[in-house]
Parts: sequence; structure tokens; C-alpha cells
Amino acid sequence: MDFFLVDPDAGEFQFPVNPEEVTIRRDKQYETINMMSLGEVDFAQGEKVKEITFSSFFPKEYDSSYCRYRDIPDPQVAMNQLNVMLNSKRPLRLIITDTAVNVLVFVSAHNSTFKGGEPGDVYFDITCRTWRNVKVRTSQASSASGGGQTAAADNSRPDLKKTPKTYVVKAGDSLSKIAKQQLKSSSRWKEIYNLNKKVIGPDPNKLKPGQKLVMP
Repeated sequence: MDFFLVDPDAGEFQFPVNPEEVTIRRDKQYETINMMSLGEVDFAQGEKVKEITFSSFFPKEYDSSYCRYRDIPDPQVAMNQLNVMLNSKRPLRLIITDTAVNVLVFVSAHNSTFKGGEPGDVYFDITCRTWRNVKVRTSQASSASGGGQTAAADNSRPDLKKTPKTYVVKAGDSLSKIAKQQLKSSSRWKEIYNLNKKVIGPDPNKLKPGQKLVMP
């Protein structure tokens, strides 16, 4: 299991240490009306935005017993990345592998803690709220559509198309080596090959330095 936050512009951020638990909060909205003869009466409304929360830490030094990868980020750099995501006005994609969590979210809260006796390590709590696509309609667009119909404004939905990540082949590279380095698993070399057959040619073992490959 691995935890990722993916920004369409800045790329993906993988948390170096898995949280011990993840909490997903689901609530329903109610409208409460005070009726003279019955008292308070609840009328069910729509579902509230889901909140996904978890806690972990950014270690100063790599430790194979709990770090998910060797090239871990500096804790201060990692905190700054989370702050950028917190202030982003665009939704991010939260992915927790081996689970059904693969959703667009806003980072709504990020708290950091420094503990005595553990210099350099930074503990954090993070809260994400699931994003909903709300179509904003304008009176101007409504008039242009005619017949009383309304049209969605052009800027109602953020551009979530992710710019494909690319890799330039170097001498001595192989697809399995590139998959290991870029995708953390050498077994994913076929995914790279299937995306780049026109560039590589019929033989996946014949890579040429300078070839530009699109990553999955």
C-alpha cells in the first residue's frame, strides 16, 4: 500500500511513511424545522463532502523498516510541498494503492508537530475533502441558449488533464530499468512499451539513446 497526492501541474508526491490508519468520514445533511405540534423535524438533504484524514511523519533519515522508498524528501521540503497543495485552488488526486481510494480532493488542513528527542523528524496530520464538479450557470449563457435552457459556463470545470510525464533514453537503459526507476516496479515495462511502440519499434529490447518515451 502506498499513498500519493497527484498535482496535474507539479506531478506526484508519495508519502515516505505509511499512516497507521486512515479515517473516512461520511455525513448526510439535514434541514431541521420546528413544527408547533411535533417539535423539531429533520428532513434529509444530500450527502456532505467526504473527509479523508490520516497522520504520519517525514523522517530525517532513511530507515528501510518503515520508509517506502530510499530517496525520501527532506522533511522541510516535504512540508512546503504540502503547504503548496493546501493553498492550491485546483483539486488534487489522492491515491491509496490496494484500496478503492482514487479520488479528486482539496487538502483542507495540514498540521505539523516537532517532537523532542527526534531532531529533524516532522509529524503531520492531513485532512482532504472530496471534490465535486459543480456546473456554474450564468444568466448570460441562459439567454444565449434560448428556449429557457441554461448552458454551463466555460470556466465551470478546472482543467484536470495531466501533462504526460516523459523520459529520455540514455545509454545502457532498458525498459525494465526505466520502469524500476520511474514507476518503482520493473515488471511494468510492458506499460511503457505499449505507450511507445511507434517510437521503440517492434523489438522492446532495442532502445536508442535520445528516444523520448511517454510514461504511464
